[in-house]
Amino acid sequence: MQAYQLSIVDAARQIADGQLSPVELTRSVLERAQQQETRLSAYVTLAADQAMAAARQAEQEIRGGGYRGVLHGIPYTLKDLIDAAGLPTTASSRVRQHHRAETDSAVAAQLRRAGMILTGKTHTHEFAFGLTTPQTNNPWAPERSPGGSSGGSAAAVAYGGALAALGTDTGGSIRVPAALCGLVGLKPTYGLVSRQGVVPLSDSLDHVGPITRTVADAAAMLDAIASARPAPAGGYRQGLDQGLEGLRIGVPGNYFCDHIAPDIQAGFQDQLAELAAAGAELVAVEIPLADLILPIQWGLVAPEAAAHHRNSLRSVPQLYGDEVRTLLEACVLVPESDHTKAQRARAALQAAWRRMFADIDLLLAPTVPHTAPLHGQHGFTWPDGTEESVVSAYIRLSTPANVLGLPALTVPVGLDRAGLPFGVQFIGRPYHDATVLRAGQVLESRCQVRFDRVRR
Repeated sequence: MQAYQLSIVDAARQIADGQLSPVELTRSVLERAQQQETRLSAYVTLAADQAMAAARQAEQEIRGGGYRGVLHGIPYTLKDLIDAAGLPTTASSRVRQHHRAETDSAVAAQLRRAGMILTGKTHTHEFAFGLTTPQTNNPWAPERSPGGSSGGSAAAVAYGGALAALGTDTGGSIRVPAALCGLVGLKPTYGLVSRQGVVPLSDSLDHVGPITRTVADAAAMLDAIASARPAPAGGYRQGLDQGLEGLRIGVPGNYFCDHIAPDIQAGFQDQLAELAAAGAELVAVEIPLADLILPIQWGLVAPEAAAHHRNSLRSVPQLYGDEVRTLLEACVLVPESDHTKAQRARAALQAAWRRMFADIDLLLAPTVPHTAPLHGQHGFTWPDGTEESVVSAYIRLSTPANVLGLPALTVPVGLDRAGLPFGVQFIGRPYHDATVLRAGQVLESRCQVRFDRVRR
């Protein structure tokens, strides 16, 4: 196995034992990126010189007895919405083509203190307002989308151009690309991770979280970046091996099971059997007020996105891509009163979900209803003949956790008949991120499919 193929935890073990140096690991990752970028285009900025300098410093610190822990000397990348001192933050838009961050974002500063090595910035769907990241190709099938808006982050981790990445998630933008690229993606509880120094899309829906190869890696990243509440005793990695005995997992009878590709539906049923075999109690639930979820999401994101972009739309509209400019111009036309109505409806939805979660610990659902679309594909046709746009299909299953601010973790569990990956997601109660990770660890350990093919 090449160094760039390692998980964080495995690489950290080798670094701590002296079998692998941060310099060797970082060089392996950067060489892999240089080999793959022409084909896959995950990176906006590949900061190779900066990364190698940081790797040499980490190596000196570790040799001198200053080992900081599992993230020390590990290469990672940032979605190009997240500031890192000295590097541009373009949001993959010409609107910000001349921007250069003077200081680290809160999360970049936390990972720098943990000793991680930043390899560069990865593409996002422009200003994170989309779910396909058209600039980037899926490492499993380059003619297909990696998902979005954190598509560059997911592609880089999938092909070995980083061991981990941070993305953002407003309506599924961590979990969708993670699922379409065969990775783990964690959207933490709203507010658990700081968004200081992150280009916003929707203040009430935006989240920052990790995209990794394993659940343990996601937990290690969360240990470093969670700041709103004290971590569980021993950190988020500590309880991963507790199993599922005593946990009640909700199985939705509506909403999450509507219009799902047959291969994904079959894979979801397989995972229910795995969870039951692992000791979980499966509880049938009905998703309350399901018809409000997508209207609330739009009622929140439209006025908030308009507020952030109104001035730029007036002064430099020509610098936006056509798709995102059209969306933002539509957002400007949404009355502010709709935002108030959406907030009231969200309060009712939160109360209804609290009642549902009184009987369960977690909810299990497919992460995506379909595997990766072809570049330029506009929609899917479901078995009953219904047609749905690509964006609507992907956001439909992922956005409930954003609207409600709940922790959600996608874990890769299968491949469709075309050999493309998909995942299932656990959704938990607020600040029960440790429980979501614990359940994800169980499925990961029982899953028989290997997801490292594209890193060979």
